[in-house]
Amino acid sequence: MGTTQEQFNVGGMSCSFCAESIEKAYERTDGVEDVDVSLAHEEVLVKYDEDRISEVEVKDTLRDLGYSIRDPDKEKRYEQQQEELAEGKRRLVLAGSASIVVAALMGWMIVVTGRFESESLAMDLVTLALALGTMFGPGRYIKEKAYQSLRRTIFNQHVLLEAGAFAGLLGGLLGLFVFPSFPTVHFFAVSVFVTTYHILSEYTSLIVRTRASQAVQNLLDLRPDTARRVTDDAVAEVPVDDLEVGDRVRVKPGENLPVDGKVVDGGSTVDESVATGESIPEEKTVGDEVIGGSLNETGTLLVEVTATGDDAFLNQVAREIEEARAMKPGIVQLADRVLKYFVPGVLTIAALSFAFWVVAPLAWDGNPDVRRGAFAALAALVLGYPCALGMATPLALIRGGGKAANRGILMRSGDAFQIFPDVDHVVLDKTGTMTVGEPAVDEVVGLGHSESEVLKTAATAEAFSEHPLADAILEYARERGVEYADPESFDSVTGKGVHATVDGDEVLVGKPVWLDETGVDIGDVVEEIRRLQQRGLTVSGVVRDGDRLGLIGIGDEIKDDAAATVQRMKDAGITPAMITGDDERTAHAVAQRVGIERVMAGVLPDEKREEIGQLQDEGHRVAMVGDGINDAPALTQADIGIAIGAGTDIAIESADIVLMGERLGGVMDAHEIGEESFRKTRQNLVTAFSFNGIGVAAATTGFVHPIWAMIAMVLSVSAVLANSFAGQLLSGEGVNTDFSVGEAGGDEVVEEPTAD
Repeated sequence: MGTTQEQFNVGGMSCSFCAESIEKAYERTDGVEDVDVSLAHEEVLVKYDEDRISEVEVKDTLRDLGYSIRDPDKEKRYEQQQEELAEGKRRLVLAGSASIVVAALMGWMIVVTGRFESESLAMDLVTLALALGTMFGPGRYIKEKAYQSLRRTIFNQHVLLEAGAFAGLLGGLLGLFVFPSFPTVHFFAVSVFVTTYHILSEYTSLIVRTRASQAVQNLLDLRPDTARRVTDDAVAEVPVDDLEVGDRVRVKPGENLPVDGKVVDGGSTVDESVATGESIPEEKTVGDEVIGGSLNETGTLLVEVTATGDDAFLNQVAREIEEARAMKPGIVQLADRVLKYFVPGVLTIAALSFAFWVVAPLAWDGNPDVRRGAFAALAALVLGYPCALGMATPLALIRGGGKAANRGILMRSGDAFQIFPDVDHVVLDKTGTMTVGEPAVDEVVGLGHSESEVLKTAATAEAFSEHPLADAILEYARERGVEYADPESFDSVTGKGVHATVDGDEVLVGKPVWLDETGVDIGDVVEEIRRLQQRGLTVSGVVRDGDRLGLIGIGDEIKDDAAATVQRMKDAGITPAMITGDDERTAHAVAQRVGIERVMAGVLPDEKREEIGQLQDEGHRVAMVGDGINDAPALTQADIGIAIGAGTDIAIESADIVLMGERLGGVMDAHEIGEESFRKTRQNLVTAFSFNGIGVAAATTGFVHPIWAMIAMVLSVSAVLANSFAGQLLSGEGVNTDFSVGEAGGDEVVEEPTAD
């Protein structure tokens, strides 16, 4: 027995108050040692002592709070999310319809009859029925959450909402049966409106969360469902899940490897970018390790299975991503830090206001002023309901998000705005992030022959090759107008190079070591080869009838704006670092060219995440920029994950910010937009809190009518809206709430509509 942990995907979370309520509930549960809650991914990771609390009791704590635990199967989980969305829509339709009817009745009463308060028992009863129907129909789940929170002495938004709703209901009932002077309809209307608003806000949040990607499932889909198992008797196609360690499987060219294993027969080039992120495929021969999900390119391999199930590479990456999500430090938004004290404060003020106006008048006229006390309490609860406060951050996000979208940047979370200005380290992946991500010829060196002759001979010899390095040579020849023909004969030597006949001459194109093995003297060009290798290039020698024609250096081209972006980071006081699965020599060559001093090379996916975590443990705010599957755990772990939009789905879905294109400069553009948007958030919060604070203070006088309290709440929202968008509209930028953008080749992007 002892300490264990369980990870749950939780339905029903809508804001950071939900995460805080779950954390507090578990902190007060005997046997629970630690809990991490990720609101963004709706995940909870609980560490507990099995000797003191059971798994069932751990789950029951979540269910008692009013949250659901979704099925661990991702397809069923998606179905549950859709069911939750349908239920949320049903609640909103019912509550919204009630609000429309109540608003219409109030409008008719004020505009048509000219009376501010109802004198019709029928209207009072209709609004009472609508209030009860809304609160105990679509709003019943809110009461259950509020009750469970109060039972644990947790004060959150559900408690505040129900306090306002029940205060409105009680005030209306008092007006209906005890105090005829009470504005009955308005009291009941408050119960309907605040309940509907809360349902609307939760439904909006639910829409965003049900769009959460199926990226982890897409990652696992890289692995084939079946494999060809080879036995002494026959070859049979079997489900991958049926394979065991020690089984042998055959993999043909063009297929993804179904398992992690070791090559026992054959040879091929294998694209392992799924694991390393590197664009140049690895040559695999007998005894070499291969990774499930990698692409077998040129030859047939017989692979012995070395890992299955949870030990397989892709499953490990998926688990790393999910654990990083759940354990990622929660960021309390600025608004939530205010609300943490504001909610219990409003509840206390409302209760004291009611008590004061009931008790204090006894001292001067001997009669309690219940009406005034009821007005004071209800107005305080309505004006204290944090509508504008809750909208302050989202509106700033919408404004900043629209501005970012025009620059080809997708800001996916509030954290991207609040935290990015505090980032002091940016860790950049190399391949596909700092570089283009595809092999390309960087330099051609003629050894007593012209570069065009070297290139023409190499291209002709490689014309039939399917190797990515051959493709790079052919593309380079085409770009420079060098004409080449087909060879008379062609043979690929796996892992070494090609042997071809060109115009009757024997031509070799391949690794210098292989050329040396075939008897070609490379002694006097070793320094030239080393020079190219020190620049991080892969070197191919070109030999014709024993005559060394030249050398071709092939590498991953550095992006045009990489060096400028690194300099912008330094100018902003941010320390850039590079992390890559590539070797030390190549990594340092690229880092030197762009101006990065700190380099972490030869790092595996789980190690990338550990490196990010180590920087965080040292007290740094860290942003991670990457594009590959191997970057996904680190992107999730980082305070801010930034994905290159041309990268893999799993990297994009693990990130807080997505650069829609290849332009690396978007990293610092996003940083500047984040700074500006966070300033706007603070302004919005000051505006909203001023309305709420002044409103609650005014409400304690008992002179604020409930309908005026509702109007004041609308005005506070309007003020926040005006502050968020007025300058933008005056400047002609417009308000962009569509965050889907096209390919960004520069600062201007053609936006496209979404299917969402």
